[in-house]
Amino acid sequence: MLKGKKSLKVAVATLSAAVLAGGLLTGCAPANTGGTLTYLTNSEGWTHADPNRNYTGLHIAWFGSYMHRTLTAYDRKAGAEGSTVVPDLATDTGRASNGNKTWEFTLRDGVTFEDGSAITCEDVKYGVSRTFATDIITDGPTYAIGMLDGTDNYKGPYNTDADNDVASYDKAVTCSEDNKTITFNLRRAVGDFNYTVTYLSFSPVPKAKDTGDGYDLKPVSSGPYKIQSYSKTDSMVLVRNDKWNKSSDPLRAERAFPDKIVVKFGQAEEVRDQLLIADKDKYAVSLDALLPTNQSTVFDADGNPKPEFEGRAINVLDPYVRYAAVNVSKLNCLPIRQAIYYAKDFKGLITLAGGQAFNGDPADGVIKPLMGLDYAKTGYASDDPNWKQEGNVAKAQELMAQAKMDCPELHARVTDPKRGIVYDIADSETNKKASAIWVESLAKAGIVIKFNFIEPGSYYAVVLDPSKQGDLSAAGWGPDWANASTVIPELFTEGAGFPLSQNWNDPAYAEFKKRSDANLAEPDRVKQGKEWAALNKYVMDQMWVIPGTFSKTQEIWGSGIGGAFFWEPQGALSFGDLYLKK
Repeated sequence: MLKGKKSLKVAVATLSAAVLAGGLLTGCAPANTGGTLTYLTNSEGWTHADPNRNYTGLHIAWFGSYMHRTLTAYDRKAGAEGSTVVPDLATDTGRASNGNKTWEFTLRDGVTFEDGSAITCEDVKYGVSRTFATDIITDGPTYAIGMLDGTDNYKGPYNTDADNDVASYDKAVTCSEDNKTITFNLRRAVGDFNYTVTYLSFSPVPKAKDTGDGYDLKPVSSGPYKIQSYSKTDSMVLVRNDKWNKSSDPLRAERAFPDKIVVKFGQAEEVRDQLLIADKDKYAVSLDALLPTNQSTVFDADGNPKPEFEGRAINVLDPYVRYAAVNVSKLNCLPIRQAIYYAKDFKGLITLAGGQAFNGDPADGVIKPLMGLDYAKTGYASDDPNWKQEGNVAKAQELMAQAKMDCPELHARVTDPKRGIVYDIADSETNKKASAIWVESLAKAGIVIKFNFIEPGSYYAVVLDPSKQGDLSAAGWGPDWANASTVIPELFTEGAGFPLSQNWNDPAYAEFKKRSDANLAEPDRVKQGKEWAALNKYVMDQMWVIPGTFSKTQEIWGSGIGGAFFWEPQGALSFGDLYLKK
C-alpha cells in the first residue's frame, strides 16, 4: 500500500528551499487565514475515512492534518526534521518501562471531539480496540494485534461471543483513575512504540458514535476541521470544528488556515493536470501525481521545475518501493514467478513513466537504500547478470521450460490464452498503456497476462480481500518508521498489515517466519538491520514480489497556494501547512 504510511528519511531532488517550501520557510509570503482550499483527484472517493482503516501515507497525512489526532505525531517540517516524533494528544512522546514492554501516555488538558466532549483515555483505548475487529475494520495497520500482550483471543468490541477474551484486552490496555493516562502492556520490547502510536489506528473514537463499518462515512473529528458533507464520486467538504481547542493542539495551532476544504472526486486525469498547469484554479492542489505525458511541460530534462512552475511543482524521491505483489497462493511455482521477473520489460515501462529522472531507479527488493542499517544489495536488478532492462527472453523461456516439468498444471494455466494470469492495477490512462508493454514482454516467454483495472479509490479495498485478489497486484510500500521491522514482517507475515503476497503456504515461509519473529525481538539495532537486509534477499530469492522502482513523485498545485513542502515521513505534501495567498 502506498503507505503511508512513513518515517524513511528520503532525499529530495536538488531544488531551492523556496521551491520546497512554497515560500513558507523563506518568509516570502505570510500565512493567510481564510478562503476555500480545493483538492482534485481522479479517485471516486477516499479508500477510507475511518482512522482505523487508513494505511497509506497520503490518507494519513491528509486526515491527520485536518481531522484525526494521535498520541504522538511527526513534526511538520521539511526535510529529515519532519521525521522527528513530537507529542500530539499526549503531553510528551511516551514513558517506557519494563525493558520497553510498558508504555504510558498522558493526555493533554482540553482535548475534545467535535461535539465538545472531552477526549479521555477510554476513547483512545476504544479506538485501538477496533483494530481487533478484523471482519469489519479492514485494511488498516495491525500493530496493536501484534504488539499488545495476551490478546490472542480478543476479537474486538463488536463481538459478543462468550469466547471473546475482553479481559485480556483490558489487561493489555489500562486507564488511570482520572482517565487521563493510558498504559500499553506489550508482548515484546518495542523501543520505538512512540512511533507506532503516530498511526491513526491509535486515535480516539467515541464509543457512542461508532457505527462500525458505517463510521467510514462520517468519523468524528478530534482536529481543527469536521466533515460537513461526504458523497463518494462527488466531493467531501470540511468546515472548521468550532469545538477544537487551539490551546490543546500546539502542532496545528498556528496552522489550520483555510475556512473550508473541498475534495473533488472523479476528476479526469488530463483535465485535472491541465487545470493546474494552466493555473485556472490557483487555489487548487492535486492529490494525484502528474501524468507522465505532462512531465516535460512542467519539468526540464533533469527533473527540475521550469521557471514558470518554480514554487508550485516538485519532483522528489518518495519513501516508497514500487512492485507487483505476487499472490503466491495462486502462483505457487517459483520458476514461473522468476520467469515473470526476467521477462518484464523494465525499460519500456520506465520510459512510459517518464524515465528514471521522474520514475526512479530499478529496485532490487522492498527495502530502499536510504534505510541505511537495513539495506544491502540483494544481487538482483542491476547486480544480476541475467537481468536486462529490456527483459531477458532466453532466461524467462528457460525458467518456463523448467516450470513445465515442475508445475505442469500451473504452467498450462498461465500459458493458456483463455486463462493466463490476472494483474490487478488501478484504472488510469498510464496503467492502460503499461498493460500493453506487460502483455507483449511476457508473451515472448509464453506467459499470458490479463488485467483487472480497478477504480483507484477502491483499489486497496479490493486487492486486500483474498477472495478478490488476482495473481499479481500493483503496490508500493514505504516504512512506517525508520526500521525495516515495518517493512519485511508487514508485507510477508500472515495477519500483518499489508500481506498481498499471501506467501504463508509457500514451503519457504516457515523459515522466513521464524527468522522474522526472532529479529523483531533483537535488541541490537545493527544486528537487526543486517538480518532485515538478509530477509530482503530471502524474499527476492523466493520472488514473492516482482520489484519495480525506488520511486519518485511529481506534485503540482496552483499559484495561489502557499506553505507547500514535501513531508518526508508520509511521502506527501504537508497538507496542514497549506494556505491561500492573498
